[in-house]
This record gives sequence, C-alpha cells and structure tokens, in this order.
Amino acid sequence: MTTLHESAAPNAAGYRDVTPSQVFARARHVHVVDVREPHELAGELGRIADAEHVPLATVLAAAPAWPKDAELVLVCRSGARSSQAATALTQRGFRRIMNMTGGMLAWNDAGLPIERG
Repeated sequence: MTTLHESAAPNAAGYRDVTPSQVFARARHVHVVDVREPHELAGELGRIADAEHVPLATVLAAAPAWPKDAELVLVCRSGARSSQAATALTQRGFRRIMNMTGGMLAWNDAGLPIERG
C-alpha cells in the first residue's frame, strides 16, 4: 500500500502538501502534529483526534522526540503556520514531512470529525 507521503509530490521546500481527506483516510498510519496555540484547540474549529499538540514556537524543541523518517503531518488553522513548521523540519533532515493544506478550516469545510473541549 502506498503511504500518504508517497501519494503526494514534493514542493519546492521539500515537504509534501496533503488534503484533509487524505489525512483522514490515513490518520491511523501517520503522526499528526497540531502547531496551533493552546487557546485555539478549544475554539470552534476543534482538533483532530489523537493529534499531538506542539505550538509552532516549540516545534524545533520537540523535534528530537520524533524519528526523522516518521510520517509527520503538520496542521494549523489555515495551513500557513504548519507550512513554516514543515519547512523548518525538512531543513533539519526530516524526510517524510507533510503539510495539511487549508488547515483546520479546510478540515471543517470537508465535514470531517473533530474533538472539542
């Protein structure tokens, strides 16, 4: 079976962009990292079940805990902060980094399940 990372072409920064539907379909096989601020997790957009919360400012400090060949999907509100995190991790040798395009806004627009509270 093709991995989520293999299903997307790399962009100029070296990581891959994936859609919320792709992430949802493969959520059990990837490590989702939500880089939003703590107060955003309780907001109207909710959060993805089992996602690890690591605010953008602390991603590089948390990175040593992740295997460099793990499939990591980075998520934020719109895809901008997760793109920054994806670029930073790719530059530090992570090989299977993905950014969820459109962030939690797109996840919600697609009607995918969220957790609240």
